[in-house]
Amino acid sequence: MASLDTVSIAILLGAALVMAGILSSLLALRFGAPLLLVFLFVGIAAGESGPGRLHFDDVRTTYLVGSAALALILFDGGLKTRFQSIRAVLAPSAVLATIGVLLTALITAPVAKYALSLGWTEAFLVGAVIASTDAAAVFLLVHAQGLRLRPRVGATLEVESGTNDPFAIFLTLVLVEFLSLGQSTPGHIAIEFIREAVLGGVFGIAGGWLVVVALNRVALPQGLHAPFVTTAALVIFGFAQISHASGFLAVYLAGMMIGNRPTRAHNSVVAFLDAATWLAQIVMFVLLGLLVSPERTIASTIPAIAVALVLMLVARPVAVFLCLAPFRFNWREKTFVAWVGLRGAVAIFLASIPLLVGLPNAAVYFDVAFIVVIISLLLQGWTLAFAARQLHVALPRTDKGPRRVELDLPGQLEQQLVGYSVRANSLFLKRGLIPSWSKPTLVIRDEKILSPMEAEPVVKGDYIYLLAPPEKAEALDRFFSDMHIVPAPDPHLLGDFTVPGDVTLGAVAEAYGVSVDDDNAKRTLADYFDIHLDHAPRVGATLPLDSIVLVARSIGGNRVNVVGLRLPEDEDDAPKPPTKVGGLTRKFLRTFSSLTRMENKT
Repeated sequence: MASLDTVSIAILLGAALVMAGILSSLLALRFGAPLLLVFLFVGIAAGESGPGRLHFDDVRTTYLVGSAALALILFDGGLKTRFQSIRAVLAPSAVLATIGVLLTALITAPVAKYALSLGWTEAFLVGAVIASTDAAAVFLLVHAQGLRLRPRVGATLEVESGTNDPFAIFLTLVLVEFLSLGQSTPGHIAIEFIREAVLGGVFGIAGGWLVVVALNRVALPQGLHAPFVTTAALVIFGFAQISHASGFLAVYLAGMMIGNRPTRAHNSVVAFLDAATWLAQIVMFVLLGLLVSPERTIASTIPAIAVALVLMLVARPVAVFLCLAPFRFNWREKTFVAWVGLRGAVAIFLASIPLLVGLPNAAVYFDVAFIVVIISLLLQGWTLAFAARQLHVALPRTDKGPRRVELDLPGQLEQQLVGYSVRANSLFLKRGLIPSWSKPTLVIRDEKILSPMEAEPVVKGDYIYLLAPPEKAEALDRFFSDMHIVPAPDPHLLGDFTVPGDVTLGAVAEAYGVSVDDDNAKRTLADYFDIHLDHAPRVGATLPLDSIVLVARSIGGNRVNVVGLRLPEDEDDAPKPPTKVGGLTRKFLRTFSSLTRMENKT
């Protein structure tokens, strides 16, 4: 019975620690503290040196749990990565994730050697352990502080932090093997790296494709799709690892394959993985915190601080500026990418590998990694928002979007039901606009289900459900968000062939001699962009209008407020000469532009 009581106590204490980590996140969000740091301190407080007085030194269990947790975190990151958003930053991200990690480790190594009195290989191992950035740490802080990063900067950080972990793990394992066996050659290391990367890519892409096929062809009971995908990710990871491939690269690529293909129960899978990833991070940080010995760490504090400062202020910036030199990043973007290279669970996890194999000075690697993570989360984590605003890489904050409900439809993958609560100041209610690729299906009012015709007109407080392609569901948000006050257009964008967004298509047709059907004649140019674009409008977006092309020249309040007119170049394709009324309308539009310029100058 005593052994059963021991198991029950372990379950109770483990669950209590995880619950403490979850509840502490509320306090962390209230004060803007890095969440992962809070989870780590929960583990330290429960450990042998803290008030909890729990004795825990099982490095093998920590490594096992940490491997599974990190695999799920990377899989979830890949699941949310869209091909179209990373295509433009794939090259710079790949350079940062490989050469950047190597340069960071090499630049940090001399400081580690002299500050910690280590050999060159051991110092290089210290650099390799702390060289990679932590995706969970970066994006938890970005979202917690309400930041909207410029798309290129955000996508670069996302792909780099998701793909540099496999290279850092490979580098760490190679150095641990060299220190354990005392032999290795550059050729052997290169062959091992190529083999792990290639096989990891093959296993990831093939495994992701098999999961997509299984999801869409196997009739699983309701509720089992998400657990199936989660366990499949761990199967792909384990199979790649025992085949001497990079399991971490494999699960990241598998996540990308699954996330970018239409599958059944996609929304429930994403929601389940969100919860699983949160739990994995909490468990991993709490366990790593339990391994920390504050008394032992004190001896390495000053050298570790020196290593951390060189890493953040010298090694990472130098590596970033060198790696991004061939690409068109300005100095502000490079500086922010350099500063936001937060260290998190991956560094402490890698530092547990020398402990697991029993290397000399293994405790030193672990203590240094722990202190570096603490300093990084405190110094870089708390200044993340300030740095983004000062370097002008943060876009203006938007109000919290509407709550979107997504429901999969059995038997097909092309459409899903998307539901919203209708707000008083929403674009849908004020202007009656809806994208051409969506279709209202039902309305819920006073707990009654109505067809769109029965519910006409839709009023504030109704719940409306629309059919829409799954990949475009997020683009519906702006039609059900509160409308922003649209600022005056930039006068420098106005000219002979630009018009305000509130001009009707009928007026443009008269002025430039193009044909517009009666249904669209009364719509404004801004409305026309809202209806026909399958994403939020951005500068440079184009739409055809008979023989001319409309170009979005300025955006305000998520709507087009200045439109450029691109006329056909060939005489045969030119619009018909405008009528007399059209000429007067064109003069009116040009006069409006001139008055706008004069008003802005005064």
